[in-house]
Amino acid sequence: MENLNLSAERELSGSRIILEAFLQEGVKTVFGYPGGAIIPIYDALYDYRSQLEHILVRHEQAAVHAAQGLARASGEVGVVLATSGPGATNLVTGLADALLDNTPVVCITGQVFEHLLGTDAFQEIDVMNITSPVTKWNYQVANAHELPEVLAKAFYIAKSGRPGPVLIDVTKNAQLQHILYKGYNPCHTLRSYKPDPVPSRENIEQAAELINRAEKPFIIAGQGIMLGKAEKEFLQFAEKSGIPVAWTVLGMGAIPTDHSQAVGMVGMHGNYGPNVLTNECDVLIAVGMRFDDRVTGRLDQYAKQAKIIHLDIDKAEINKNVKADVPVLGNCKETLPLLTHLIHEKQHRSWHQKFKECFEIESTTLINKELYPLDGDITMGEVIRHLKEMTKGEAVIVTDVGQHQMATCRYSQFKNPRTNITSGGLGTMGFCLPAAIGAAYSGSNRPVIAVMGDGGAQMNIQELGTIMQYRPDVKILILNNCYLGMVRQWQELFHEERYSSVDIQSPDFVQVAAGYGISGRKVSERTELENALHEMLHHKGAFLLEVMTGKEHNVFPMIPQGKSVSEIVLYHKV
Repeated sequence: MENLNLSAERELSGSRIILEAFLQEGVKTVFGYPGGAIIPIYDALYDYRSQLEHILVRHEQAAVHAAQGLARASGEVGVVLATSGPGATNLVTGLADALLDNTPVVCITGQVFEHLLGTDAFQEIDVMNITSPVTKWNYQVANAHELPEVLAKAFYIAKSGRPGPVLIDVTKNAQLQHILYKGYNPCHTLRSYKPDPVPSRENIEQAAELINRAEKPFIIAGQGIMLGKAEKEFLQFAEKSGIPVAWTVLGMGAIPTDHSQAVGMVGMHGNYGPNVLTNECDVLIAVGMRFDDRVTGRLDQYAKQAKIIHLDIDKAEINKNVKADVPVLGNCKETLPLLTHLIHEKQHRSWHQKFKECFEIESTTLINKELYPLDGDITMGEVIRHLKEMTKGEAVIVTDVGQHQMATCRYSQFKNPRTNITSGGLGTMGFCLPAAIGAAYSGSNRPVIAVMGDGGAQMNIQELGTIMQYRPDVKILILNNCYLGMVRQWQELFHEERYSSVDIQSPDFVQVAAGYGISGRKVSERTELENALHEMLHHKGAFLLEVMTGKEHNVFPMIPQGKSVSEIVLYHKV
């Protein structure tokens, strides 16, 4: 792409150069919070109000999560502005979350004047060393002449290869400095950075040979499929191969969850069949996933009988946790078609039947009771079942972290990619509400539903103020079991029911929402549930629905920590 700014050279401040870069990169929405060290950028932003929408969050951590929500739902780069000192340090959790979940985010932080660096000036902090471990790249700019090139690099690094967060720290003098601006040149290559490895045709041929000979092959779909925008290519590969397809938490949506080859989720609280049959398959094809410990269980007992084909863009992931017999390095948007061309068209009916038999066991033992309880407390599963039936798999579902997250991942339906948004690697409570706000600005035109527990709901509850001010149409569903449920479950199962500091008291969420001008309702009776969900979904504007669920209800199946995927349990054996 050529220089996008074709106007004559002109004198601009560093602050305006930053905003011009946003426009040239296609940014429409920015999440942030002003402060002393970033005032020049906010002053310049006043003149860009018709081109850039700024969302004033109530905490900088929420700004990053909102940018993540936008990025995850749209596939574009999320953008954040924050000031120096505590403004910058408040970004750290969000940056870490974005790094572990490979979310493209560019954060601009203000910094004290260059001559004050190292003097312990007011709100000065060493942002570079603090954020280095939680960013894909960070850089400090003290001269406005650097800004056009550095910003172009920032966006390129954030969105290319294996995406991730980038932070650019800009001193106040660089924001105020005026220079002759010669336009903006987007970055497409860096000498020392090769984000897209060249696929090995030999390895692809070896992978195809293994797949063609396999009698019980198994595919695990990871988020790398969405990150590579390879959903179409993956579906073509899967359908030609006829192989059963499971997914990781972040890989959900790579294939419609109601697809005939879809067999469910792997991992600690995944489906029974995909977990136990991992240790029976003869070829395991991992696409864009990193063999996280919550997926593999005991590594020394994980798929030892299988040949492993690992497709990934990041060389560091190959052989990191699970040794690959055939590594296929490269963007799966490029490697999958090459592989599809070489594989034979098959159906694997008898192998699929094994998954169906396992699902029948899981359904009889667990799922039917979770989704269709006849009496007792409302279950999280039945709430999600009603939600699924009403949204028909077309909504963007954003979850927090805990039991509700696993219930939602297990029992929701996702017909489209980029509609399951959750904190996977870091497991950040408080992620959901701001991420849902960000997703509402993604341009997806799908309803956005934030599903959270009573614990996580209180971690960024101040973002109800952001909803009040900007009125994104976010539906908030709080599944309240009056506990920090997942921690309580572990204490019950593995610590002799010694419930330590998990009995959490909550405010009247409906009244809190009302204080922010948001309508709401609380439900504790099963007879009211369906009507309340219907009211939430059809309400014009934001709505908060609190559903009281069973206090000591556990999420199963579960692979106990330190156990293999074959040792997954369907219920608590007293």
